[in-house]
Amino acid sequence: MATVAPRHQSPADEAWAVLRRLLMAERRRFLAAASEFDLHPAQAGALLQMEPEAAMPMHELATMLACDNSNVTGLVDRLEARGLVTRRPYAQDRRVKHIVLTSAGADLRDRVRARLAEPPEAIRNLAVADQRLLRDVLRRAVEGG
Repeated sequence: MATVAPRHQSPADEAWAVLRRLLMAERRRFLAAASEFDLHPAQAGALLQMEPEAAMPMHELATMLACDNSNVTGLVDRLEARGLVTRRPYAQDRRVKHIVLTSAGADLRDRVRARLAEPPEAIRNLAVADQRLLRDVLRRAVEGG
């Protein structure tokens, strides 16, 4: 049986490995923030996708959350029970339900967003020059190089 020699890691491999570690740490921070606001992570994710005064079809929310429409129904049921969203029928097709943030939902969404917008300690602790360098490199990566 032939063994496969480990592949030499490129700088891109190493950068991605480090970034994955940071993202996993941030995932834990997201879970903690959701818990702090007494939200299931899926509920927090749903609130973060919504904008005040903007009605969103439930199937669109399912697409944004990468889940089945049936999962969104239960999720919206729980958010609605807490007074965070309301359902509205769609005038052109009454079978389609749109979800709208209530004022309480918009307030909670803003508080969750504010918590998650705080840079992680690992980035805050970098020298300002390194923070700028990281920002610029990540911006170039996001914009396609």
